Amino acid sequence: MSVSVFDHPWLAALLGDEEVARHFSAEAELRAMLEFEVALAMAEAELGIIPMESAQAIAATALTFQPDLPALAKGTARDGMVVPEWVRQLRQAVGTPHGVYVHFGSTSQDALDTSLILRLRPVLGILAARLNAFDSRLAALAADHGSIAAMARTRMQRALPITWADRIAAWRAPLTRHQKRLQELMPRLLVVQFGGPVGTLDKFGDKGPSVAAALASRLDLAVPAISWHSARDTPTELASWLSLLTGSLGKIGQDVALMAQNEIADVTVTGAGQSSAMHHKQNPVLAEVLVTLARFNATQVSAMHHALVHEQERSGAAWTLEWVVLPQMIVAAGASLARGLALLDALRINAE
Repeated sequence: MSVSVFDHPWLAALLGDEEVARHFSAEAELRAMLEFEVALAMAEAELGIIPMESAQAIAATALTFQPDLPALAKGTARDGMVVPEWVRQLRQAVGTPHGVYVHFGSTSQDALDTSLILRLRPVLGILAARLNAFDSRLAALAADHGSIAAMARTRMQRALPITWADRIAAWRAPLTRHQKRLQELMPRLLVVQFGGPVGTLDKFGDKGPSVAAALASRLDLAVPAISWHSARDTPTELASWLSLLTGSLGKIGQDVALMAQNEIADVTVTGAGQSSAMHHKQNPVLAEVLVTLARFNATQVSAMHHALVHEQERSGAAWTLEWVVLPQMIVAAGASLARGLALLDALRINAE
């Protein structure tokens, strides 16, 4: 049993995306946090801020470190985030005298936000590849069937004759813009988070920018102009892009569901869903799922805009809301692309 459809025992098969969702598992998050801490320690050691042998001890411990998960849960309930208890356990595992240098000069948000970015990088690669594949399949559909006549419908009524090339071109146009938007967004999004307790790297004096640059280089991320602890416009820009993407796919799903109606029969969806009571029915399940996921993300994006409102230099409430919303939006987008590709594979245009 689950409270989320995205990891539900059977609803996840309809609405979820295991390949994307695994990047938001507890294991993936903790693994990325370890990557951040090791990179931080090595960057600081290279600049003479902490002893190199301490950085090496932290890196060696990270290879086998297994945190106490029940203690992490208890600590999160107390502290509002997992990092304080997790760092305590990591320091203990590293041991004296090197453990004191774990997380040196950093803050919980640095670890959590950079962990998110490290996991978003492969996820965005997955989404981009699927979007490109979806667009390519639409192009192939147009090449194979674009000359077939169709009836345009405006306001749900018959309008004027068009071709399938016209219809597919209208579907593809926003997808091209989404591809471009994602390429423009990625350099703003794939940046390290490193500001220390209040975003000023006060513990490093004039070496702060050098530590940030060395850390980012080790993680293969860019360095932002300033810490984005309380400036959440870029994650929210990602959420807006996700909603735009699923909305465009939802429009295609809605069109296909309407065209598959028995009275219209412009298309057939092979392998369509069955009814438990009416065995003659062929329900366009894949098309319907695209509409559902589009509407889900459209409702969630407003929550991300609420999460823009941080108090002063950090907000516990707004930041926590982001944790609730953004991963589900990303999984919904991944699922929408996966189901959309399956829908195109099953789509048959009825020439008559």
